Amino acid sequence: MSMFPMTIQGADALREELVYLKQTRRPEIVQSIAEAREHGDLKENAEYHAAREEQGFCEGRIQEIEGKLGNAQIIDITKIPNNNKVIFGVTVTILNIDTDEEVTYQIVGDDEADIKNNRISVNSPIARALIGKSVDSEVEVTTPGGKVEFEIISVEHR
Repeated sequence: MSMFPMTIQGADALREELVYLKQTRRPEIVQSIAEAREHGDLKENAEYHAAREEQGFCEGRIQEIEGKLGNAQIIDITKIPNNNKVIFGVTVTILNIDTDEEVTYQIVGDDEADIKNNRISVNSPIARALIGKSVDSEVEVTTPGGKVEFEIISVEHR
């Protein structure tokens, strides 16, 4: 199986969710199932069926997180020397050459991407165009609205 890149922050967030699901959520669901069983006939017991369904979702998410962490290549960007090149995990500030609009993105793994928090997937068109380029380089990105040119202003390892 291939390894998937992930930042330390992304791995920590998944580990926290896993602990919550195993130590808090799972026991709550087991308690809900026990309470629903006390209500009698399980065939027509909506609370019981809802709790069992929730249990299935919880167990599925636990397996999913364990699988992701098992196949993750966790990269600590702070331990890599900053040579002003865009690589996985860096925070890069780019300038839209046409509009003079500056935007800052962190390049992260697919599961960590969150455009509202300026975290873009390493597999996104913008990140793919930026990877390997240096500060002051100009890159052209094909977007749904057409081609857009950016200049790389800064690259930070944080």
